[in-house]
Amino acid sequence: MRTFLDVLNLLKKYDIYIHVGNRLWDIELAAIEIDNMYKAGLLEAKEYAQIKLVLRHEHEDEERRQAL
Repeated sequence: MRTFLDVLNLLKKYDIYIHVGNRLWDIELAAIEIDNMYKAGLLEAKEYAQIKLVLRHEHEDEERRQAL
């Protein structure tokens, strides 16, 4: 798991499709869905941690882009 697209593809495997129309909101919604998947036992701790790092990085990058 290295990119936001990888995270979206993982979510698609579970029939979770995200497109709110704002990239920042898409990232935030993906984070919520990943949290729910982890709580449901669908993700291992190591995979969950890696995904959360990717989402945090993408979120920070998008906030910087929107601030410009």
